[in-house]
Amino acid sequence: MSASYMPWQGSWMKKSLIDYKVFVPSLLIVIAISVPFVLYEQESLTLLNAIFDTIVDVFSWGYLWYGVALVVAGLYLSFSRYGRVVLGDPREKPRFTLFEYSSILIAMGIGSTIMRTAMLQWTSVANDPPGGVAPGSPEALLWGNAYSMFLWGFQVFAIFVMIAPAMGYILHVRKRPLMRISEASRVLFGDRVVDGLGGKLLDILFLVSILTGAAVTLGLGAPIITYNLAELMGTEVSFTMTIVVTIVWVLLFSVSAYLGIEKGIKRLSTWNMYIAGGFALFVVLAGPGVFIMSYFSDSVAFLLSNYVRMSLGTDAVHDGGASHVQSNTVFWFAYSATWALLHSVFAAKISQGRTIKELILTYLLAPTLIAWVATAVLGGLGVYQYLQGDLGVLQLVENQERMAAIPEILSTLPFGDIAIAIFIVVAMIFLTTTLDSTTYTVAAYTSTEDMSKYEPPKMLRIIIAAIITAVALILMRIGGLPPLEVVSGLMGLPVIVIQFVLIYAAKKMMDEDRAWQYNVRGQANS
Repeated sequence: MSASYMPWQGSWMKKSLIDYKVFVPSLLIVIAISVPFVLYEQESLTLLNAIFDTIVDVFSWGYLWYGVALVVAGLYLSFSRYGRVVLGDPREKPRFTLFEYSSILIAMGIGSTIMRTAMLQWTSVANDPPGGVAPGSPEALLWGNAYSMFLWGFQVFAIFVMIAPAMGYILHVRKRPLMRISEASRVLFGDRVVDGLGGKLLDILFLVSILTGAAVTLGLGAPIITYNLAELMGTEVSFTMTIVVTIVWVLLFSVSAYLGIEKGIKRLSTWNMYIAGGFALFVVLAGPGVFIMSYFSDSVAFLLSNYVRMSLGTDAVHDGGASHVQSNTVFWFAYSATWALLHSVFAAKISQGRTIKELILTYLLAPTLIAWVATAVLGGLGVYQYLQGDLGVLQLVENQERMAAIPEILSTLPFGDIAIAIFIVVAMIFLTTTLDSTTYTVAAYTSTEDMSKYEPPKMLRIIIAAIITAVALILMRIGGLPPLEVVSGLMGLPVIVIQFVLIYAAKKMMDEDRAWQYNVRGQANS
């Protein structure tokens, strides 16, 4: 470690458990944002949607090229000399096996959202397909499932992972004590900016985006459980049920975060791969397995044939407003950018011993594979019931709460109650692994401990879990959650700039250290 790093050793160790200069302003900003949403929810939502619609009209092409650019950057870092660089000591084995590593990234990357989008995303496209395609037609159905797969494809996971090389490098190679965005940008902006107001603003932006995103995830994730639970119990969804489900959920992700990565997050993630795999097999064998496999093949073929159009098409020459594919792609990329900071910081933390290439390609491929399987099985089941005429799925999602359509679809299976129960378990674990990794990362980010050597304090993880839960429950009860979701998406704009800055920072640090020569496997780490 060079002498320039030594001043840190005496200052940050004397600080309290949490860096209040970063955490308190972030929390106050989240509260300040939420108050007007609670008081004027509908008006706020109308205004924010108008802003978002303007962005779609003016800048949709920019978001599309942004996704492509990150994929190109990821491939460049992976297959150039930088891909060989090890995040840590090249003589040590990776912290996790490839299966454990992939399972954690999958749970973090797709989380509970895949349970919702895999089952229902195709309906939004089938009801509002791209220009020239008739709603509800066979082509619209192909667009629906193929588009669901596209959403969980290379662009989104490139958005999630491309800050991770810089974060992993400062943590595992340069051994910087603070695991923060500002620290990764020190090589570009210098000590004066990073240690001053500029660094604080970067770190506050990270926390605001993650706290709002986590509250939205908790608020939107609960209905996935409650509507299925209400179907099993033969009752209606109530706020009391939501409270009970949320408390159980909070206990689960708090315990997991408290136990840490090895005993909590890793175990839950790997267990869920087995349970989810068993559930998918059950649906295929007990349900319309032949149709699901055939429709999956058709969907992949349609996706590959139209991948460039989905990636870059804006429907500029078609009359009327933006279709669901166009507007939702922009929102999806923007919302993903908001979460990119969290995903990359967490991925960096668990990537000790992995090369840059292993980090990027695992994140691009493993979650994509599992998401496509989930989309094939759950989406195929819904499309089959629609084609059979047994269930008016397209009308169902238009006329009532979308989440209510999930138990309706699952109940068409033999042993429908068992299918719903297993779905609840898988969804609950996915929700838990999403938020325990979120809680862990926020605690690590705000901790004053040396994150290159230690785990974030357990008590701090519990405090962060309690704060996220309190914000989400208040917004669920008194309103303000839908506007916050839109704001969370809009916050992706500044994150996009940070992403490209940190990609360059990673390259610059590796060039300064000649890491591609000295920090690779098979070489002495001198």
